[in-house]
Amino acid sequence: MTLPPQTLPSIDTKSRRERVLSALRDAIIHGEFKPGQALIETELAAQLGTSRAPLREALQVLSTEGLVEIVPYHGATVRALVRRDIEELCSLRTVMETFAARLIIERGDRRDIDELRAVFDAMLAAAEAGDIKAVSSIDRDFHDTLIRLCQHKLLESTWNVVSLRVRYVMAQRNRRFTDIRQIAFNHLAIIDAIAQGDLALVTRLIDVHIAGTRDLLVELWDDGTPPREDSP
Repeated sequence: MTLPPQTLPSIDTKSRRERVLSALRDAIIHGEFKPGQALIETELAAQLGTSRAPLREALQVLSTEGLVEIVPYHGATVRALVRRDIEELCSLRTVMETFAARLIIERGDRRDIDELRAVFDAMLAAAEAGDIKAVSSIDRDFHDTLIRLCQHKLLESTWNVVSLRVRYVMAQRNRRFTDIRQIAFNHLAIIDAIAQGDLALVTRLIDVHIAGTRDLLVELWDDGTPPREDSP
C-alpha cells in the first residue's frame, strides 16, 4: 500500500515562519525596534533562533503591511513615520470609525454598548496596573471591536488592511502619556455618547481622539527626532 506524502515538515515550516513574523511585528508595533532602525538579518536570525529564509519571508510580509522598508542591496529598516502617513491614516480612521459608530447607534443593540464597556474596563484595569503594553493592545481591541460591531463586512475588511499601521501609530502615541489611565477614559466618553445616540457628539469626540495622534508629529519634532517629509 502506498502511503500518502509526508506533510508534517511543511506544516512545521509554516508555523516557524508565522512565529517569526509575529515576533517581529510585535517588536515593531510596541517600539522595541525604533523607526528607521536597520533590521540586520544575521542578528535577527540569531536572536530568533531561526534560519534566514523564514526571516526574509517575514520581512517581505511586514513590507506589504507598511511596517518595514526594504531597499535593494541595502537591506530592511523599520519604516519611519512621515507627515503624509499620519495625515492619511488619521483622516481615514476618522471617517471609518465615525461611520461605524453611526451604524451601531442605528442598530440600537444594548449588547454593543456592554461589549464596548467591557473593553474599557479591561483597558482601565491595565492602566491602573501600569502595563502600557497591555493598554496599547486593549486600545487596539477597542477600535477593532467598534468596527466589528457595526456589522459592515466591507468596512471591516478595509479596516483590516490599515489596522496594523493604526496599532503602530497608537503604540507610539500611547507611550507619551504621563497618565495612561487617561487613554482609557478617552474611550469612555465615546462609549457614553454612542449609548446616548448622540451622533454629533460621537463625531466630535472621535475627531478629537484621533487628532491626538496627529500631535505625535509635533512631539517627535520636540524630541529632536523629526519624521521625514515626503519628497515632492
